[in-house]
Amino acid sequence: MSARDALDTLADRSATAIGRALAVGEADAVALAERLLDRIAAAPFGPAFLRVTADRARVEARAAAQRLAAGRPLSPLDGVPIAWKDLIDMAGERTTAASATRADAAPAGADAPIVARAAAAGMVSLGKLNLSEFAYSGLGLNPHVGTPQNPARAGHAPGGSSSGSAVAVAGGLVPCAIGTDTGGSIRVPAAFTGLVGYKPSEGRVDKAGVFPLSTTLDTVGPIARSVEDCVAIDAILRGVAPGLRAQAGLTLVVPEGLVCDELDPAVAADFAAALARLELAGARIRRARLPEIDEAADLAAAHGTITAAEAYVEHRALVDGPEASRVDGRVVARILRGRDMTAADLVTLHRARVRLAASLAARLDGALIAMPTTPHTAPEIAPLEADTALFHRVNLKTLRNTAPGNFLNTPGLAIPMGRDGRGLPTSFLLSAPGGEDAALLSAGLWAEALIRGEEAA
Repeated sequence: MSARDALDTLADRSATAIGRALAVGEADAVALAERLLDRIAAAPFGPAFLRVTADRARVEARAAAQRLAAGRPLSPLDGVPIAWKDLIDMAGERTTAASATRADAAPAGADAPIVARAAAAGMVSLGKLNLSEFAYSGLGLNPHVGTPQNPARAGHAPGGSSSGSAVAVAGGLVPCAIGTDTGGSIRVPAAFTGLVGYKPSEGRVDKAGVFPLSTTLDTVGPIARSVEDCVAIDAILRGVAPGLRAQAGLTLVVPEGLVCDELDPAVAADFAAALARLELAGARIRRARLPEIDEAADLAAAHGTITAAEAYVEHRALVDGPEASRVDGRVVARILRGRDMTAADLVTLHRARVRLAASLAARLDGALIAMPTTPHTAPEIAPLEADTALFHRVNLKTLRNTAPGNFLNTPGLAIPMGRDGRGLPTSFLLSAPGGEDAALLSAGLWAEALIRGEEAA
């Protein structure tokens, strides 16, 4: 095998596997960074990266190589490349939120704390990644900078809003990336591209230096190639030592009703097969109505969403002013829904989510929730671009299963569970009550191989 082939084989492994290989001298951090920079330059998937920070990456890779050669790694991911959704500040770089209105924004004066923590752990930052404008769509389309193609099948949506984060990892441009999730924006693109995506509980990961969509519901987390990667990256983003182990003996509740209705046949079949494998391996599966999920959807229909209200506050001057025409009209329409909400609507939603989150945790009593991440696989891009009404219908259904998790503050792990007849990935969503991230991640470590259908856990 040539040196280049060996690098390509390494680059396609999980972030934690790359970290182990670098630590034992199997590969060089500088050579790996250079190979990925070459891949980014030649990528056929469209604009996954909005900005490549090659100079920074080379400096960080050289420092990592020196530490690793001396046997002094800063973390299990020392020397491993990473990239960041372009909502997250990197020193000296513009944070554009993939909007033409922010193309001339002043460069950030400092790294966001999460970027600084990754650097302190020795990770190598390759650049900033594409997204739905202002992070407000579950499909990943962007008319300004372009829509990156789903590596699973050309012409299909990458999922959003963390489109570039998912495409960069699925397309072999970086082993892991950081996204944000306000209604599904980590879990959906991970689902559409066949990756693992982890949305943490509110407050688990620092949001300072992250351009907001909803200051209440925004969360920050990884899109990667394994649950193990997500566990390691979560620890780095929080500045703590990793220490989770796989935990068997799971009880999983499959909600009856909305979230399992109107599934694509492949999604339904793969979900049933994954549940059967988990049950055979010892997981306890029960089906029950979780009225909190249904009530969350009913509240959104009756009162609007916290996201729309807070997005309108964030972008009011823009969408009510002459610059509104420079913003994706589909995004403007969603933001303007917040303008029509009343104070009573917003207070009702905030009170309800506290009540429902507590009720859900009590009802689960230590169990986790299992459902398909999305009811369908990645849709084609062209019809969505041609028909705004279709875009809004598909976007709403795409976010149907994930958005209640933000309202109810349930952390979630999207894990690949199969592919449909066109090769498009299907995805399994594990969720836990708010604050139970350690239990969720430990369960994911045990269940991942079973969900994927790869081997017995």
